[in-house]
Amino acid sequence: MTGAYVASIDQGSASSRCMLFDRRGRLVSVAQKEHRQLFPRPGWVEQDAEEILGNVLQVVPDALEKAELKLADLVALGIANQRETTVVWDRDSGRPIYNAISWQDTRTDKIVNRLAAEGGKDRFRAKTGLPLTTYFSGPKIQWILDHVEGARDGAERGTVLFGTMDTWLIWKLTGRHVTDVTNASRTMLMDLRSLDWDDELLEAMKVPRAMLPEIHASSEPYGEAGAPLRGLPVAAALGDQQAALFGQTCFAAGEAKCTYGTGSFLLLNTGDRLVESTHGLLTTVGCRIAGEPPTYALEGSIAVTGALVQWLRDKLGLISSAAEIETLARTVEDSGGVYVVPAFSGLFAPHWRSDARGVIAGLTGYTTKGHLARAVLEATAWQTREVIDAMNSDAGTVLRVLKADGGMTADNLMMQLLADNLGVPVVRPIVAETVSLGAAYAAGLAVGFWPNVESLRANWHKAAEWLPRLDPETRERRFRKWKKAVARTLEWVDDDDE
Repeated sequence: MTGAYVASIDQGSASSRCMLFDRRGRLVSVAQKEHRQLFPRPGWVEQDAEEILGNVLQVVPDALEKAELKLADLVALGIANQRETTVVWDRDSGRPIYNAISWQDTRTDKIVNRLAAEGGKDRFRAKTGLPLTTYFSGPKIQWILDHVEGARDGAERGTVLFGTMDTWLIWKLTGRHVTDVTNASRTMLMDLRSLDWDDELLEAMKVPRAMLPEIHASSEPYGEAGAPLRGLPVAAALGDQQAALFGQTCFAAGEAKCTYGTGSFLLLNTGDRLVESTHGLLTTVGCRIAGEPPTYALEGSIAVTGALVQWLRDKLGLISSAAEIETLARTVEDSGGVYVVPAFSGLFAPHWRSDARGVIAGLTGYTTKGHLARAVLEATAWQTREVIDAMNSDAGTVLRVLKADGGMTADNLMMQLLADNLGVPVVRPIVAETVSLGAAYAAGLAVGFWPNVESLRANWHKAAEWLPRLDPETRERRFRKWKKAVARTLEWVDDDDE
């Protein structure tokens, strides 16, 4: 092994980036490129899979150039990706037959409602760990097959292929049609116990098995890339939130993390136990290292957190960059009684209400743009509080410390608001971008760059900690108001809405 670095691709909801890490898990270089978000109709969110592929192929050499390194200096490439986002493409031409449908997209609500009518929203939860919602890939595949001419015939013949973003990238890099267990567990098509596609689920979703990728471990050599990354082993794939769990070295049952990006995601490692939630959480696969049994997790998914800051910037124009929100929010002492509930595409955990839409509540003549900015940051904290309360109830434990990571953790005010509104310390590691680090760790393990997971634990170090300052009475009063604002988002969508 001649290389001294591992590369990771974090193919996210808003951008693709490449990060390079050394043996001690230190960040050496980063390159990033945003892609377009397409909104053809209300509730519809699409992306251009070929644009994303082009960005990925650009950011790897860009990261190498910034560090003055060569391709030969890399031992492996790991991929972390936005989950559930659905790509369907023609096997022979290699071209998508439709834009990628984002995990945020809600167009499949009627498909989901039809499926739920035959057995309730938890119809498939025993096998998949998931409730029936527009979030997951299965209904998105069905929608494409039903709306693109010739797609279903091609899928049945195996000439039209499906993949989440990991599969799309691995297929383009190596020519193999594979996915990993973490991404497969988010399709609503895989049995969590067998770790294979399930015929009952496929029939219900009307998805032909012939179009599906092979399911593999998360940390495993999948093949070598062709040009322009010729010879580079592609050796890991994880859904982005599972990658962050791995990057935070949460390898033992009971360890948890929350990643703050476009959306936010809290995961609790439950070891080899499948814990069925009764409080609106998801049961999912945490990871699987080749040759080892899978690790499971409980997850609370929040659809809109960082995306709310982008909305404030791009749609309302109250800030010109995401970083400015902290400065604006600090012009006031509190939110002035304003609450922003960003149910742009419904509410995810713990509510799972696709009929909800966003509200701004508590407006008065006193309200300024500073209050709105602070309410936007507080929305992330309150949504986190709802998920933690649900997780404590399911797991029968009380969270003592929140390990936080992701791009939003650079906002120190938001981190303090998290500690205040949760009532527990919030800790940020030195490498906050643990999604990328987790993909790198998994790839490095697969090729022997790191010998075992214990060697990765030694790389974790605390960078900062925030302690709660808000008195409990004020915290609970404000949380009560938040819950009132959430109630006002519900039952907004009618059956005859387009």
